Amino acid sequence: MNLEAEGLRKRYGDVRALDGFDLAVPPGVIHGLLGPNGAGKTTAVKALATLVDVDGGTARVAGFDVRNEAAKVRKRIGLIGQNAAVDEILGGRQNLVMFGRLYGLSKGDARAKADGLLDMFGLTDAAERAVSTYSGGMRRRLDIAAGFILTPAVLFLDEPTTGLDPRARNEVWAAVREVAAAGTTVLLTTQYLDEADQLAARISVMNHGRVVADDTPAALKRQIGGDRVTVTIAADQPLESVAEQLAAAVGLPAVPDTEAHSLTFEVGAGVTGLATVVRALDDLEITPEDLVLRRPTLDEVFLTLTAAPQEAAR
Repeated sequence: MNLEAEGLRKRYGDVRALDGFDLAVPPGVIHGLLGPNGAGKTTAVKALATLVDVDGGTARVAGFDVRNEAAKVRKRIGLIGQNAAVDEILGGRQNLVMFGRLYGLSKGDARAKADGLLDMFGLTDAAERAVSTYSGGMRRRLDIAAGFILTPAVLFLDEPTTGLDPRARNEVWAAVREVAAAGTTVLLTTQYLDEADQLAARISVMNHGRVVADDTPAALKRQIGGDRVTVTIAADQPLESVAEQLAAAVGLPAVPDTEAHSLTFEVGAGVTGLATVVRALDDLEITPEDLVLRRPTLDEVFLTLTAAPQEAAR
């Protein structure tokens, strides 16, 4: 594993920021780390990046212990926070050369590295422009490029697309995929569930300082049930009567929604279930006003896994 943690604990006074945090991420993988505010995501990233010392547990990054070999860890990681670290007055190439020099590269090596990164992240045409003229997506791509000066074994991305418009987010997503394809392990924290769904091969959901679920996005979605077919009935048709008939024909219970005048069936396999509902409607000569197949979303998984005890019991 390129990134692993076992039983990490960290307290701030009476608050347990980490309470037995576990993680295992192989090389070249984008791994999502999700959780509500206060779940411990930022503390976990800081601990793995050697920015805070933990009270207990072990962690290794790129094969090195974060507590006993912190200097070696820092040489092998990149950390991109929510705020851009680049200088807006300088051009894109000037920024990257500056970072290269700060990392100890010779002037020639820094220029060569900057040119390679500008090409990798699609910024060559804007290399001489002041960063203040860049779009939000371009700035974030340049920021990620700066974190890639030394080709880190592990890249920590803390909410990289916060505040960006959809086009800029797509640009950053492409850059992140490029980084992972080059062999770097990426740990991504984000508030956008669709972002984790799009990028992450695997996701850890945190709550109260520990991981409460760890799996692929598809497997996490399956935990809260199968696909759902919702049938909206015409307002002049009796919902209760149609529900009884349709449930019997489909062979599944119908969950009515009196406000929407609709019925929802949990059908398991989506396409097959949808076909079953359509055949039943046809046999009963019922013409719906709307018919929708909906798969569980990562948002629903997140809300289910991080619900407060009193909410989960409802």
